[in-house]
Amino acid sequence: MRSIEWVPDGPAVRMIDQRRLPGRLEFLTLRRPEDVAAAIADMAIRGAPAIGAAAAFGLALAGSRSDAGDSAALWEELESASSILRASRPTAANLGWALERVLRAGRAVIGDGPQAVRQVLVEAAQRLADEDVEINRRIGQHGAALIPDGGTVIHHCNTGALATVDYGTALGVIRSAHEAGKRVHVLVDETRPRLQGSRLTAWELEQYGITYDIISDGAAGYFLRSGKISAVLIGADRVAANGDVANKIGSYMLALAANDNHVPFYCVVPTSTIDLGLPSGESIPIEERDPAEVLHLEVAGERVAPETSQARNPAFDITPNRLLSAFVTEVGVLRPPYPAALASAVERARDS
Repeated sequence: MRSIEWVPDGPAVRMIDQRRLPGRLEFLTLRRPEDVAAAIADMAIRGAPAIGAAAAFGLALAGSRSDAGDSAALWEELESASSILRASRPTAANLGWALERVLRAGRAVIGDGPQAVRQVLVEAAQRLADEDVEINRRIGQHGAALIPDGGTVIHHCNTGALATVDYGTALGVIRSAHEAGKRVHVLVDETRPRLQGSRLTAWELEQYGITYDIISDGAAGYFLRSGKISAVLIGADRVAANGDVANKIGSYMLALAANDNHVPFYCVVPTSTIDLGLPSGESIPIEERDPAEVLHLEVAGERVAPETSQARNPAFDITPNRLLSAFVTEVGVLRPPYPAALASAVERARDS
């Protein structure tokens, strides 16, 4: 099933509520762009490609529900909805990319009247979602060649079908290798503080029949030093022009440990996640979330931190390009030097 889809009868956007997994598979049906933005901010939907699709559908929803009688009034509402959606999570490149793509499609027909704009917005958002699935499948095929038969890989956060419209990026590579008949075992980082690994990635691997063990984030170095790990795979929320990567917090430490133990470290992304307008990772905005996500862990019903404790909760960190072995994209595997390779990949994807 898809993580998110358009409901024309609503009109509405229907998405899996990822906060309820793995205990319950529940869906949200959202009818206002503000509700879509809230779902993104509260991580009911998450993962850069899925966030991009959600933003696209949220903008289409704004157009479909508007009763504006002329294009100028409609466009004013769309720009307001776009600002609300854009602010929901600042780090993911796909969010802004998706909004710009859908707005560009609407702008092209604005002279044809508001109904034409509404229709094009829905079509553009649906096309973006459909393309995401095909792109992820191509990414998986390129990346599967990097996974040895019988290998054990470490995977951080969640990058599967839940983090995309369907199929997945880094987890899609593992899935593609499995579907090709390779025996793959996955060590799943818990990914604190929201446990996307133990809640979501483990749930997905069970659906695919891929064997796995959950490990604490701090245990990854122990396993990397064992000499039994074939590769580390991560996704990304934004890739700078020089190849620096913003990804879920803990990725940088994982890259350092992999590099020290000569284990390949792969970043798996669609080209829509590459932001050529940012020269390096120093320019990537890092979202800092509610400290309660760190402080409110309970064991046997008891809070683990003192009541007066303070916490810091950056959602992402920056992994410098020197620690990456390669990028895996829909146009192939990219090796250093990354500035030229990334720019070429974006151009090839745009022309395909």
